[in-house]
Amino acid sequence: MSRLPTVHDVALAAGVSRQTVSNVLNAPDIVRPDTRERVREAIERLGYRPHASARRLRTQKSSTIGIRLDPMVDGISGSILDRFLHALTEQADAVGLRILLFTATSPEDEIRQFGRLIDGSDVDAFVLTSTFHGDPRTEWLIEHAQRFVTFGRPWGIDDMNDPRHPWVDVDGRAGVRDATESLLRRGLQRIGFVGWPGGSGTGDERRGGWVDAMQAAGLGEDLDRLQEAGVDTVAAGRDATSRLAARVPDLEAVVAASDSLALGAVVREQAALPVVGFDNTPVSAAMGFSSVDQRLGEVAEGVLALLEGAPDAPRHRLVTPELVIRSSHPPAVPDEP
Repeated sequence: MSRLPTVHDVALAAGVSRQTVSNVLNAPDIVRPDTRERVREAIERLGYRPHASARRLRTQKSSTIGIRLDPMVDGISGSILDRFLHALTEQADAVGLRILLFTATSPEDEIRQFGRLIDGSDVDAFVLTSTFHGDPRTEWLIEHAQRFVTFGRPWGIDDMNDPRHPWVDVDGRAGVRDATESLLRRGLQRIGFVGWPGGSGTGDERRGGWVDAMQAAGLGEDLDRLQEAGVDTVAAGRDATSRLAARVPDLEAVVAASDSLALGAVVREQAALPVVGFDNTPVSAAMGFSSVDQRLGEVAEGVLALLEGAPDAPRHRLVTPELVIRSSHPPAVPDEP
């Protein structure tokens, strides 16, 4: 059986002392960035895994991150959190951290779970998902001096740039703008938007990307007529698209705030119109419609970096998503000679 790599092996490979390797694992903020990167590259190359039990005894920390497992709404939207959790768990394991999943029935129940996990010294930090306007969970964690990062911006409260509230989010506005522009470049103009009811920070942000693209193309006068909203289900997407198509008989395409809504539009239109979704779920790949990918691996990387980062490092990250174009997308209109 081959010998497992040790701290000594990592130190030799990175050209540093064993204490520096230990510092990178346990107190990365005190190590110079270039040295820290060199050590992490050596750890990855050698496949070194820190002895988690020994580190917990030495640091009196659990090396564990708590995150709520959201209830399943449907198999489409739920797959986003599943993919994020997979990426976060995989990347956390690479640096000797563990993920503890717990359930809660409401934000208030989640706060009670925070207290239980803290009292039992079960976790060192929390990752929050599904942020919303006036989210009480972040205020509680700040008041109780707990380390945390949110996947999603702090919608509706005045701490978008507060260093006490670190967050990683996906630039939904940029993603939907890119999706709409891709249809405009293909000569389409009557592009409808199917989103969520107003008041959703994420939904409003994605709708803003569609508005930006349409206005930049000189098509901003008819936007009220070209949009519909519904809850995030396939049935709601189908019904919203039906209302939109009845009001706009010459509708040419639909951009949706999620793949659930987009699938409803695809079912309603029976491939008569191009549809672009958001989230790039397996459903969008199976059904062949284009969708915006959130780059969840990069989100997970950003979350861990903020949890481990130095106090004076940037405390917010905005990830640029990527439009994945599939066969149902119309070809681009060639430029005039």
